Amino acid sequence: MATRNGSLWKSVDWVTIVICLLMMAFGWLSICGASYDYSTTSFLSFSSRAGKQLVWIGCALLVGIVLLNIGKKYYQLYAYILYCAVIALLVVTIFIAPDTKGSHSWLVLGPVKVQPAEFAKFATALALARQVGRYGFTFRRRADMVKALAIVVLPMLLIVAQAETGSALVFLAFFLVLYREGMTGSFLLIGICAIVFFVVGISQGGHFLPHIPTDVGLFIVMALIPVVTAIMLRVYAHDSRRALIVIAVSVPVTIAALLASRYFIPFNVGWVQIGLCGLIAVWLLLSYLPSRRPVYLFIALFAVGSVGYYYSTDYVFNHVLKDYQQQRIRVVLGMEEDIKHVGYNVHQAKIAIGSGGLRGKGFLNGTQTKLSYVPEQETDFIFCTIGEEQGFIGAVGVLLLFGALILRLLVLAERQGLGRFGRAYGYSVVCILTFHLIINIGMVIGYMPVIGIPLPFFSYGGSSLWGFTILIAIFLRMDAERTVR
Repeated sequence: MATRNGSLWKSVDWVTIVICLLMMAFGWLSICGASYDYSTTSFLSFSSRAGKQLVWIGCALLVGIVLLNIGKKYYQLYAYILYCAVIALLVVTIFIAPDTKGSHSWLVLGPVKVQPAEFAKFATALALARQVGRYGFTFRRRADMVKALAIVVLPMLLIVAQAETGSALVFLAFFLVLYREGMTGSFLLIGICAIVFFVVGISQGGHFLPHIPTDVGLFIVMALIPVVTAIMLRVYAHDSRRALIVIAVSVPVTIAALLASRYFIPFNVGWVQIGLCGLIAVWLLLSYLPSRRPVYLFIALFAVGSVGYYYSTDYVFNHVLKDYQQQRIRVVLGMEEDIKHVGYNVHQAKIAIGSGGLRGKGFLNGTQTKLSYVPEQETDFIFCTIGEEQGFIGAVGVLLLFGALILRLLVLAERQGLGRFGRAYGYSVVCILTFHLIINIGMVIGYMPVIGIPLPFFSYGGSSLWGFTILIAIFLRMDAERTVR
């Protein structure tokens, strides 16, 4: 029970606790507004969603108090054991969980439904923090990097196997933690490229350049690959000469191919671009052999892998993603409008938020909410209730509250001093919270695909609320025992 100042309640960060309590309170009021209809008798009734949420909040507070009383050394000591236990639970969930809207991610325990994926976040954060906080850990050592990546990727794959893609995507936030702890920025660059190549390939696929038999998506992606390769050569290999050669060769050859296809013999310019990428990769491999600089091999693999990735996106989109997931992506990318089916939720959410105006219609006065036009308005789309009832001012207030919590957690993470374990865990909490906020708000206002992840502390449900309470309570205990320089 010993802490930095000798007393837990003197050492714990009360600013974070107060912000979290305010968010729970405002979240409960939002659920009251979202679940209220004219037949509702009492928000305190356990038969109502508002009443049930009060139970979840009470349990979350008790869990938080218990976790605050467990010493930091125990979290560090049992991090791997907790991680293995959660991984086993995720495996079991795949086989025994009932089908819930196409996914097998919820365990039914009597009257209670629990989603293990929510608890996998804190277990993964602890295991990752334990790994990167280990003495002598460095991303320059291949074994260390592989272990850190495996800790993140394993639960992702198991959650994808549960057909819960949205929850799995949240684990991408851990890559920002790895970057903060010393992983090269090339992995982030590759991640950004993967997103850009996917979006461009899907949104522009099927369109052709004017008077040239070349797919626009293919042309743009194949034109970007040499550019990114040159950037990587300049930034990571510190080789300006080879970077300039890549640009000096690829640009004129591509232009010449376009002109030849337009005015002489029509052909697919994309094949020329693919050949250029292959030649660049071979050239970099030949540069690697005498120098033995792994960076050349890495960039060569990026060039070849990007071409393969582009072609794999078409297969993934058409054969791996389900029909409703494909349509959600098409709607978000502006490829089609479907306000009666896949785009219905977002369309109604926009109407609800827009109808709130500056000050909102007032508590329990939202027409879109009361008439249940927005599906999942108490869970994933809770923000539309806030926008309709509290208006622009209320919506901004909620965002400011999230901003204050995220900034405060960043301060706590950075002040861990010599404790790399606490800092890595703190950044895990920050990144997961930020990812949830951006994706949830983005999908409600139509800028992100609808992937079904809750708004922390606001959406109805116990698993999400407990998951974030556990994440933050553990970190507050770590901060209370932080090592001071």
